[in-house]
Amino acid sequence: MKLSLVFLFAFFVLSAGATGIRKSKKDSIINTYNKDFIYNVKQAKSSITIDGVIEEPDWMEAQKADNFYRVLPIDTGYAYQQSVVLMTYDDKAFYLAFIFNDTIEGKRIMESFRRDFIFGNNDNFLSFFDTYRDQTNGFTFGLSASGAKWDGVMHGGAGSNLNWDCKWESKVKHYDDKWTAEMRIPFKSIRYPSDSQIWNVNFSRLDLKTNEKSAWAPVPRQFPTSSLAYAGVMKFEEPLPKSKMMYSLIPYVFGSYANDYEAGTGAHYKKDFGFDAKVGISSSMNLDLTYNPDFAQVEVDEQVANIDRFELFFPEKRQFFLENSDLFADFGAHSATPFFSRRIGLDAPVLAGARLSGKIGNDWRIGFMNMTTEKTDDYLSRNFTVASVQKKVFARSNFGFIFVNKEYLNQPEDTTMFNRVFGFDYNLASADNFWSGKFYYHRSFQPDNPDQQYSQGASINYRSKNFQAQFYQRSVGENFKAETGYVTRTGYNLFSPEIAYLFVPNKRIVSHGITLESDLYYNTDFEKIDHENTIAYSFTFQDRSEFEIGYKDYFVELQNDFDPTHQGENFLPAGSSYNYGGTYVAYNSTRKTMFNWQAEAAKGKFYSGKLQYIQGEIGYRFQPYVNLSMNFNYTDMDLGGAFDRTQFFLVGPKVDITFTDKIFWSTFVQYNEQIQNLNINSRFQWRYQPVSDIYLVYTDNYFTGNWNGRNRAIVLKMTYWLN
Repeated sequence: MKLSLVFLFAFFVLSAGATGIRKSKKDSIINTYNKDFIYNVKQAKSSITIDGVIEEPDWMEAQKADNFYRVLPIDTGYAYQQSVVLMTYDDKAFYLAFIFNDTIEGKRIMESFRRDFIFGNNDNFLSFFDTYRDQTNGFTFGLSASGAKWDGVMHGGAGSNLNWDCKWESKVKHYDDKWTAEMRIPFKSIRYPSDSQIWNVNFSRLDLKTNEKSAWAPVPRQFPTSSLAYAGVMKFEEPLPKSKMMYSLIPYVFGSYANDYEAGTGAHYKKDFGFDAKVGISSSMNLDLTYNPDFAQVEVDEQVANIDRFELFFPEKRQFFLENSDLFADFGAHSATPFFSRRIGLDAPVLAGARLSGKIGNDWRIGFMNMTTEKTDDYLSRNFTVASVQKKVFARSNFGFIFVNKEYLNQPEDTTMFNRVFGFDYNLASADNFWSGKFYYHRSFQPDNPDQQYSQGASINYRSKNFQAQFYQRSVGENFKAETGYVTRTGYNLFSPEIAYLFVPNKRIVSHGITLESDLYYNTDFEKIDHENTIAYSFTFQDRSEFEIGYKDYFVELQNDFDPTHQGENFLPAGSSYNYGGTYVAYNSTRKTMFNWQAEAAKGKFYSGKLQYIQGEIGYRFQPYVNLSMNFNYTDMDLGGAFDRTQFFLVGPKVDITFTDKIFWSTFVQYNEQIQNLNINSRFQWRYQPVSDIYLVYTDNYFTGNWNGRNRAIVLKMTYWLN
């Protein structure tokens, strides 16, 4: 009964919030808040040469998007160093040119030539295009001062997935008092409605010399400049060309050598081929196909020291799963989501797959994915099917349904193995972005279907310039099972309030404030089994460095035996309870200097004993060619009793060299004392044609107990984009 009342309360809160912001269909065509910021895009009368020199007649006649507003450190007034953006278009592409005034002495900050640069580590320009005018989904393109490209698909009103790539051209040119650039983005590289003439847009600049972030259409400082709720409007002179069916084929070939010393299989040579294909069914619907995909070139995960009770999360990086990924991955909560694409293909090779995703009209989005993995010695062949549909409601809210099916193929007689999840989500997003929230209910289905197969959650969040408040509730039944999802734990009820207040003096200390947060876990009988209470105070300085100090208080009643050291020799018994806590400090240095660092240190009680650790990263750059970095962790744990004192290091030095904007080489070495492993991953990439690459990847693992080799591999892969 108590749980049902929580569901009902959450539903009414979300519904009431959405009703209060409801807009008419006509109002949704033009952005609510910055509708007076209108950029009229004139059609080009002559050709544009992408050379960074802004001299063509069409640039002289183009409207100027100038007078950029400050967003950070404060959102009042104009940027100290101003910017100008120009746009034009023809029947195949749209063009951007920009001029960034820069009269302050000193080097412009440019980390490297690598695509999809780290935003805060570079002087850069970003553009955000809401082609469907739903203030939720879109595309982002940008350039750093070195000329490194940035491109991604946008979701959730502000988030960007930068692992998505498409074909486009750009060129940056530097002068003593400014830097300029030109960009050409083909219409066929993105999605937009038929007969499209009006998009929402915003332009953003990060100037690390002045420590200012600015935007053409003003954005409140508590939100990123990518917030589509605050985009301006762009109007093309004529409706855009109708999209024809477009397709591209990306075949690849690869050869590899591998030797698994631990398994004793000996040297193994392999050569193979496969392909990805993209079919633009319409200007807003895309079909992706893959056969025998290989992901050898995907960047290796960064290891972490693990003292937690639950599975660690590593993000998806494989290109096939990324476009419109929110249609599949954003259901539920981060630690209780029904679909997590990394479950597919990591324990058995993917044979083939297809994915259909996009929009139908202005308000509907659909997604469908089907993947099949091969049979191995350890696993049967499996088929994964995911289907979702999403409907926009009110100003920026939406509701959606998802169905996930994992089916085992060629099962032995008299066995039935499958796992299915069906779910409903409602996402609240107010027109001004101040209110957001979520309500969802999911249910799993498997053989015998026991009770307690639900996962449910609700949240409401308010965020203004100085004040933030959030309340989150989640309940997961003991038998909820999402084999293709990411579910850290089951059989609990969670209540999580958070409140924060920020002062913005904008002096040497730009902002500072306090945060109070509590995570309260109860079992299905509403008996407390966990809590984590946090009080923290944070400071942001003029040079964009940050400092935070806080205290965490924990209570844990273990539901299962647990070894915090993960050595597998001794365990804290299920049913035992512990109350402990400790202090932490964290610091992020400025990114303006060639040397930068970040670190966090903590010390306090931990379960039956005590814990102290320090972790972070240091880096130095010889811009824009060489980046040297090293992440590190030192953990010292003394649990007493049968446990020996445990001390272990994790060190990960990395060398990233970008010879040009087409040739890259990186080597990442990770020494993890906790799991007694040394990993070496070295990757060479030559982008010899747009989005067409040659990769040479070498990886090696050693058991550090006796320094015997575990496994070794070298892969040569070549891809070519045909369209």
